[in-house]
Amino acid sequence: MRYVITTYDWVPEMAVGFVRDLRVRWALNEAGQPYTLETYSVRDKTPALFATQPFGQVPALHDGDLTIFESGAILLYLGDRYSALMPEDATGRAETQQWLVAGLNTVEPVVLALTMARVFDRDEAATARALPRVHERLRQLAAAIEGRDFLAAGRFTIADILVGDVLRLLSARDELADYPALADYLARLTARPGFQQAHAAQVAHFRDAS
Repeated sequence: MRYVITTYDWVPEMAVGFVRDLRVRWALNEAGQPYTLETYSVRDKTPALFATQPFGQVPALHDGDLTIFESGAILLYLGDRYSALMPEDATGRAETQQWLVAGLNTVEPVVLALTMARVFDRDEAATARALPRVHERLRQLAAAIEGRDFLAAGRFTIADILVGDVLRLLSARDELADYPALADYLARLTARPGFQQAHAAQVAHFRDAS
């Protein structure tokens, strides 16, 4: 097979289904491209992992002699190759790229700050500080998606994979309850066979390893 995705051998139960290799699995499913996995220990990060990803994280994508790390960069790489993931016209590509970068730079950081405070640090004060920022972004994103099925170019793209995966972290805590446009948007995304297959495959991988 052409593509190899790196992932861990194990993660805590709360992370199963949310590890970012899911984004790459989802994209390759949408593009109709098979892949295999290359697994590394999360407890004993070896030089081989750091040679693949300089921060000892996952995922990375191997495509022959080329290795790419960071899920956003991988999605852009695959989007350049498959029209199922990104339009071929200049306007559609620009819209897709801007929304993917917005997901990475504007939406995901505030969501991760809340997740770290609430789930990992269990810091009530930090959680209280993070929530208003998250809901400001949700209000803005809801206004942008209102009346649209997808974020860019009037169709499904890699931007939806990125932003949808970020929203899943909030949906798991019912933070989308006051944003029906976002809840409906996420439901459309997670109903796609490409996501369903990616999620089931990741869950099976980590459950089999435990």
